[in-house]
Amino acid sequence: MKRWSEFAALRPDLAVPGRALLYLVGVGLAYMATTRPDGGPRLHPMCPLLTDDGMFAFIIPSPKQRDLRRDGRYALHSFPRDDNDDAFSCMGIARPVEDTRLRSELSALFAAERSALGVAPPAVEDGLFEFLVDSCLLTRTSGHGDPHPVHQVWRDA
Repeated sequence: MKRWSEFAALRPDLAVPGRALLYLVGVGLAYMATTRPDGGPRLHPMCPLLTDDGMFAFIIPSPKQRDLRRDGRYALHSFPRDDNDDAFSCMGIARPVEDTRLRSELSALFAAERSALGVAPPAVEDGLFEFLVDSCLLTRTSGHGDPHPVHQVWRDA
């Protein structure tokens, strides 16, 4: 399991375009799958924050926050593009972050990324999680319906 920074150092060929796909609209935006208590999947939109150190997210009090606290497994997938079927996904374990200094820094980053939208910093009850990466998939296409997409897969050894 790698921090985003470790993954990016090992595989910049995947991390750089992956970051671009996750930040397609100027802020981090993805779908995240978690595991319900009964073992079934749950899918949610979420806002990842990618920094030089790691991949983080503030998760509001919700079923997805409870899922991550109970069973940290996640899968993340970029939002679809208008002009092609390029995509980035990664899987791993999310862990709660209790460091108040880091929370303050990431809260400021979250608000700064969304300053044009007037979004407030995360609330005190929003859980901060770091998302460790175990595997990822980058798909590149020539457009919608490309019969020969190019897939690159990375798995932590």
